[in-house]
Amino acid sequence: MEIVILLGAAILLVVGFVGCIIPVIPGLPLCYAGLLLLSFSMHVDISLTFLVLWAVVVIAIQVLDFYLPVWGTKKYGGTKYGMWGSTIGLIAGMFFSPIVMIIGAFAGAFIGEKLANKDNKTALKAAFGSFMGLLLGTVIKLAIAIYMIGYYCIAVWKIIAL
Repeated sequence: MEIVILLGAAILLVVGFVGCIIPVIPGLPLCYAGLLLLSFSMHVDISLTFLVLWAVVVIAIQVLDFYLPVWGTKKYGGTKYGMWGSTIGLIAGMFFSPIVMIIGAFAGAFIGEKLANKDNKTALKAAFGSFMGLLLGTVIKLAIAIYMIGYYCIAVWKIIAL
């Protein structure tokens, strides 16, 4: 049973890591599920406090990941039209691929700014902000996923060393 738990946790962590890049796979929630499964191992001691803390972190990062492209649009001078466009493009692109999601957020911000009668330079700047926000969210998710995978690796190393 121990092997099933460790193997299942590893699979969830790897798929979760991939999901941090591919939008249709819930990356961090799967990584967290891997840690949760790992906590059922007889040889790994994970506290309830640790699990609750990481649940809060995962939820916060998931929410932040949707907000960052909008924040980037605003930070680079976008209007509400650009922010709405970025959000709509991001959500529409989530159902396809990471490339379409990036293009969707970028194009949505650009189109939103054009609807607000902004010139091309201003619209491109806002769209670039959306892209930067999306990139920042992905980097944060990957960093958290790498931490969780590292935690798993250390736990398994301790089991092997026994």
